[in-house]
Amino acid sequence: MKLVAAWLRIPFWQRVLAGFVLGALAGWAMGPAAETWLAPLGALYVRLIRMIAVPLVFFAVMNAVASLHGQQSMASLGGRTFGWFAATAALAVCVGLAVGWIVQPGVGVTGLVMAPDYSVREVPSVVQVLLDLVPVNPFAALSEGRILQVIVFAALVGFALVRLGERVAGVRRLVGEASDVMIQVTRFVLEVTPIGTFGLIAGLVGAYGFRQLLPLGSFVFALYLACALHIVIVYGGLLLTHGLNPLKFFRGALPGMQVAFVSSSSFASLPVALRAVTHNLGVDRSYAAFAVPLGASIKMDGCGAIYPALTAIFVSQYFGIDLSPTQYFIVLLASVFGSFGTAGVPGTAIVMVTLVLSAAGLPLEGIGLLIAIDRVLDMMRTMTNVTGQMLVPVLVAKETGLLDRSVYEAASTNVGVDPDIVDPATTHPA
Repeated sequence: MKLVAAWLRIPFWQRVLAGFVLGALAGWAMGPAAETWLAPLGALYVRLIRMIAVPLVFFAVMNAVASLHGQQSMASLGGRTFGWFAATAALAVCVGLAVGWIVQPGVGVTGLVMAPDYSVREVPSVVQVLLDLVPVNPFAALSEGRILQVIVFAALVGFALVRLGERVAGVRRLVGEASDVMIQVTRFVLEVTPIGTFGLIAGLVGAYGFRQLLPLGSFVFALYLACALHIVIVYGGLLLTHGLNPLKFFRGALPGMQVAFVSSSSFASLPVALRAVTHNLGVDRSYAAFAVPLGASIKMDGCGAIYPALTAIFVSQYFGIDLSPTQYFIVLLASVFGSFGTAGVPGTAIVMVTLVLSAAGLPLEGIGLLIAIDRVLDMMRTMTNVTGQMLVPVLVAKETGLLDRSVYEAASTNVGVDPDIVDPATTHPA
């Protein structure tokens, strides 16, 4: 017990970093065997955190909508949120194009073959995307993890609770308590993050090694550079224009960024991101419960903006195609608007790249060159996605008076639950 207590007293980010380093060393030492023996630890962690994502979102959104009575209208908050989603996505596309033009990741790449299992995915129409927002069977949406449909259904139930007023006061209280219970369950699962990190990284390094990734090293470098620039310069600049210290934001958002990097899943990172936005960054819980899950569904600066833009540059350079100004503009529009419609589709990044390359008239065959290293790319893409999903609620909360500056300035990295939910004596410092 003393050993466990000592482990829990170590700051969360340090435990995750230890899992990352030890996992990389184990994967390097064991080679392909690490994928067999250690990767299941990571798979189990992802399953656990995905297990809690849907019920957490369902009760959080329902409770959030029911609690917004008397505050600013949902339409106003939603409009601001969507506006910032689109603006930051457009900036992300520009960053991806600029880095691709400077680094030129497709120049000199030869001797690569397409993945044998690659096939072009069908991109749904805008009308179909809108229709798919409404679940035919809400219980099926819950069981299948269709987050956008879950959000729509939960919001409708929340509005009904507001409409019925005091007649359902007990139900509203029960929904709030259920949301608190899921937050506590989330805390339990988060304690497994260092172990899950160890398994995920060990399996990745063991499967790929380092030599196989060298031919596409320039593309990996370009993507990581573009994402880093977008996070530091664009996100940091937006925070400064809102009178907020970027270092405070990144410190508070660190737990969500870490989980996103190792899990490569916005939905798997959702519970941590939601906790970070409310507990560490001071965003109103009711608004955050609406904005963060929505962002996890449609806010994809890494997968839906930077990656397609950079891939368009890569493909054009690999096949010796000079992009026209019109094609650049098409890449920008397709990335920004297409991301809203394809984020809920499995294989989001590949779907987005297919959409953008098709719109710009570029060969789709080039996508297959990147399939083999997609897991490496997805880590940084997802971290960028989740960082943006935490940033926008902070910006909107600052603009609308829903940000607690005292919490934001405290710059906590804690991922535990709120002190009004769990006795502080039972929590550990992080």
